[in-house]
Amino acid sequence: MIKSGFSNQIFKQLIKFLPVIFTSVLLLAGCNNQGEKIPDVSNIKVSLQTYRFDKDLYAVDTNHIGEGLQKLSLKYPDFLNFFLDTIMAFGINSNFADSNKAIKEGLRVFLTYKDFTGLENTINKHYPDTKETDNELEKGFQYMKYYYPDFNPPKVIYVSLGLRNLPAFTIDTAILGICLDMFLGEEYPYYRSIGIPAYMGSHLAKSYIPVAAFKVIYSHSHPFIMDDRTLLDLMIQRGKEQYFLHKTLPRTPDSVLFGFTQSQVDWCNENEAMIYNFFINRNLLYNKESQNIIPYINDGPFAPGIPASGKIKSTPGNVGSWLGYKIVCNYMAQHPKVTLEELCNQQTDPAKFLNEARYKPK
Repeated sequence: MIKSGFSNQIFKQLIKFLPVIFTSVLLLAGCNNQGEKIPDVSNIKVSLQTYRFDKDLYAVDTNHIGEGLQKLSLKYPDFLNFFLDTIMAFGINSNFADSNKAIKEGLRVFLTYKDFTGLENTINKHYPDTKETDNELEKGFQYMKYYYPDFNPPKVIYVSLGLRNLPAFTIDTAILGICLDMFLGEEYPYYRSIGIPAYMGSHLAKSYIPVAAFKVIYSHSHPFIMDDRTLLDLMIQRGKEQYFLHKTLPRTPDSVLFGFTQSQVDWCNENEAMIYNFFINRNLLYNKESQNIIPYINDGPFAPGIPASGKIKSTPGNVGSWLGYKIVCNYMAQHPKVTLEELCNQQTDPAKFLNEARYKPK
């Protein structure tokens, strides 16, 4: 109800600008991944094809590996050789004879050695099927199709690489590989033996699979460039990646998208101005010295120089990426006609981007 003293002229002007105000509010709310008007993609059809290559490979009769590979080559004509020779580097080179030294001394060990077979057994206990993950990926591909109408979902092939610390990969745009051996939960005892630190624990959870998948899809078209780049440039690159993830996985919590604890997410939101001023006061935004800036845009145990406070024991090492995302959100709020594709493809100077974002946290 409008108060009687409110002039009709002012009221008409307010009504005129309400759509713009409302759009900006929605965009800003979306930066918290809460309250955002998520697009309805229920009518967008995508054809999702998924394969359990890990199960098929370990089902091969190890007394007749060559024969098994021949059968696999029919089911995986565009993947088998890539897996055997490019990823695993067995050097089989389509010679599927059991006498091939690469099969006898390479692949056979992978299929019979107790550490590798034990790993596959563990994978099957965690993932007797992949229906839950398939559903999440399919929904993400629907959002991809919404923002990129020409997008065609890749084939999804689940594999095990024997703990090579590679969570996901792409082969051009046709195949998305997901390495189930890297998503067995942070309590899986052998992750420490391959050098995965405790602060990366959240990246090892089942819930992180869609994030890892869409990260490699994004990086295929938008590789992260570090050479001779300022911290601000790196932050904006990471911020665009996170904005893409928030749009394609809109119901995923920030704690999962950033790999933070919820307490760290809350702390970042409560201390946004302090974090930004830290980079300003330390003259870090335009610093190009990698040893000084990389810890703020990569996962790490803490953010150097930024003390923990409140409920958190350590500041998130990747806090620069979080701040970059906030800058990108502000930019998009100021430029509501810019599409997701245009944002990700643009090559705007970082200083100009920051200026046009009008980013001034309080």
